[in-house]
Amino acid sequence: MAEVKHDRFVVDRAEGVWLYDADGRRYLDGTAGLWYCNVGHGRTEIVDAVAAQMRRLDNYFTFNDYTNEPAEELARRLSAVAPMDEAKIFLTTGGGESIDTAAKLARLYWARRGQPERVHFLSRRQSYHGTNGLGTSIAGIEGNRDGFGTLVSDTTLVAHDDAEELRAAIESIGPEKVAAFFAEPVLGAGGARAPQPGYLEAVAKICAEHDVLFVADSVIGGFGRLGGWFGVERWGLRPDLITFAKGVTSGYLPLGGVAVSAQVADVFWAEPGASFPHGPTYSGHPTVAAAALANLDILEREQLLARSRELEGPLHDALLRLAKHRAVAEVRGGTGLLGAVEIEASVLADDKGLITRMQKAVREHGAIVRVLAGNALVVSPPLTITEDELTLLAETIEAGIDGALAT
Repeated sequence: MAEVKHDRFVVDRAEGVWLYDADGRRYLDGTAGLWYCNVGHGRTEIVDAVAAQMRRLDNYFTFNDYTNEPAEELARRLSAVAPMDEAKIFLTTGGGESIDTAAKLARLYWARRGQPERVHFLSRRQSYHGTNGLGTSIAGIEGNRDGFGTLVSDTTLVAHDDAEELRAAIESIGPEKVAAFFAEPVLGAGGARAPQPGYLEAVAKICAEHDVLFVADSVIGGFGRLGGWFGVERWGLRPDLITFAKGVTSGYLPLGGVAVSAQVADVFWAEPGASFPHGPTYSGHPTVAAAALANLDILEREQLLARSRELEGPLHDALLRLAKHRAVAEVRGGTGLLGAVEIEASVLADDKGLITRMQKAVREHGAIVRVLAGNALVVSPPLTITEDELTLLAETIEAGIDGALAT
């Protein structure tokens, strides 16, 4: 905070894949905000849908038997495309709430089944699951956990790329004590790291063998970022629960949720009295649901899920121009419309602030990127970006790196 209090970058307006500051300078939004603006900025269809809904019913809660048609329609549409049978949809206001909701569902599911001792959560090193209490507790990025003490106990981290370590952890803890395993299909904040071939399929099988719930964290990967509605489809996964947020509204209004498989949901729906005593104040907000419905319409009409798959190769190719740069250790990409340029540790060894100056230098040259997982410049542009703009993004990153090194 001491560094930014006198040095703020004020975004004034946005259109398409471009941001503008107060002086009118434009910047290519290479990150789609925080991974979310999948359909691009300034979509009047979403604005109009929100305004129309607010004139009719601005908001009302969805506790007990209360509901509203936008939330109902959104749940129906999401259930229809979820990679699980007869999915139920629990709506929240963001990814962190979705993670906490999924965790509470998992623990209560086992309690309802007569196994209340199954409370342990497993997650992966280098993972990110939001900043709420549970998400912080299962975070695999040390900097997101340090200093907060123990928020939620009974958690264990395993390697992000070794399925057998997950098996060993479950068997060491005891399957009868494990509630769920959380995994991002592609590690997002952990540096845009795609899974090793066969890894996700293997961990899903291990969870099934040990009767452990598999929770796919698709908050970043959903709604086109990985080329499908929930991101897990490209691996043929059928998780027990899926958390989502971000791209479901393209960030126009805050919305998240959990898709719940019939196996888990039936424990709560089959008999009277098996309630789920949990609910954010704005869960099922009709105006937010209207924004999501308009966003889903755009994703479908413009075939942006397929477009993401078409552009993931060109984005990776554009970034690979940096692979031989003296300051670059690795270029990652090719699995979804996201990628990372990792800077050599030796280049940063004597200058811890260099990576931040690189990010700011890229911005000075006209593009927005983020610094994640310590040494990586990460991109995740809107799905509406063109191949020429992808090339421009890569060229701007290179110019920024060179500019920072020259100072």
